[in-house]
Amino acid sequence: QLQASGGGLVQAGESLRLSCAASGSISSIIFTAWYRQAPGKQRESVAGIQNIGPTTYATSVKGRFTISRDNAKSTVYLQMNSLKPEDTGVYYCKVQRRDGGENWGQGTLVTVSS
Repeated sequence: QLQASGGGLVQAGESLRLSCAASGSISSIIFTAWYRQAPGKQRESVAGIQNIGPTTYATSVKGRFTISRDNAKSTVYLQMNSLKPEDTGVYYCKVQRRDGGENWGQGTLVTVSS
């Protein structure tokens, strides 16, 4: 299971940190990603992190967002700085497993006011 948290209402330029805590078959997870879905738009990838390897970011968030992991806590974080109104949306985390399966967490709402 995945538990996403950390969303909220902030003003443009402020920061938030989202958390995605995993439980269950943690050892089978090979990749964790954050997605977001703005009102009226399709869900889009924001950032991803492999168990061993590089991180990836959408062009729109590169330099402002940082994805990281704390293996001891089985948690992946998304540090979001210099937030913009266009970052508003529901943020979801997703994991990919060795067997090809994937799981989605419930969303956490981020609202950035101008």
